[in-house]
Amino acid sequence: MARYLDPKADLTFKKIFGEHEDLVISLLNSLLPLDDDNRVKSITYLTPEMVPETPLRKYTIVDVRCEDERGRQFLVEMQMIWSKEFMARVTFNASKAYVRQLKKGEYYEFLQPVYSLNLVNEVFEPDLKDEYIHYYNMVHSQHPDRMIEGLHLIFVELPKFKPQSLAERKMQVLWLRFLTEIDETTRDVPDDLLSSPEVNKALKLLEESAFSREEMEGYDKFWDMVSTE
Repeated sequence: MARYLDPKADLTFKKIFGEHEDLVISLLNSLLPLDDDNRVKSITYLTPEMVPETPLRKYTIVDVRCEDERGRQFLVEMQMIWSKEFMARVTFNASKAYVRQLKKGEYYEFLQPVYSLNLVNEVFEPDLKDEYIHYYNMVHSQHPDRMIEGLHLIFVELPKFKPQSLAERKMQVLWLRFLTEIDETTRDVPDDLLSSPEVNKALKLLEESAFSREEMEGYDKFWDMVSTE
């Protein structure tokens, strides 16, 4: 019987979504506010380290950073513990990715949107009881249909998610079930997760036997750090 690790850990999350293009494409298309004409079709991984242009500016790193065939950038973060500063850090990272698209002398029309997808393992909007996905963008305060393209910030409260049989959002439900139901205590994986090619592939990547002793030590250290924090 296969033994699984928790996909929310730093090591496992990056292994699944930071090394397998088909899996991060599926995750992005299932959770981002993209219509059929704007779905992600292919991606290229970019370095997750955003090094400042001068030593005095802040160095940042994200879990997964990639761009698609249109040049749109996608930042994906798994955040175990919520803090009020997290939204500021997300905005900072997305803004940095946006402004660094242009080289000296290039035109503003070449700028492409940046989507920041943030999966949070805590509830941070308790008053919004039935909403677990929160989408922020730049809109006209009196006319929300008027939007400035640029930054799209998406936050998902994982503890609020409850499985639903929404046919049109099937992959969204399956990916969120994968992230909320699978961990070290899992012995029997539900058939609907196994029947999805993408989730099934992610499950195989999560099997404890696929990790070296050094990786397992790093995995355990991650959870010690989360517990301490």
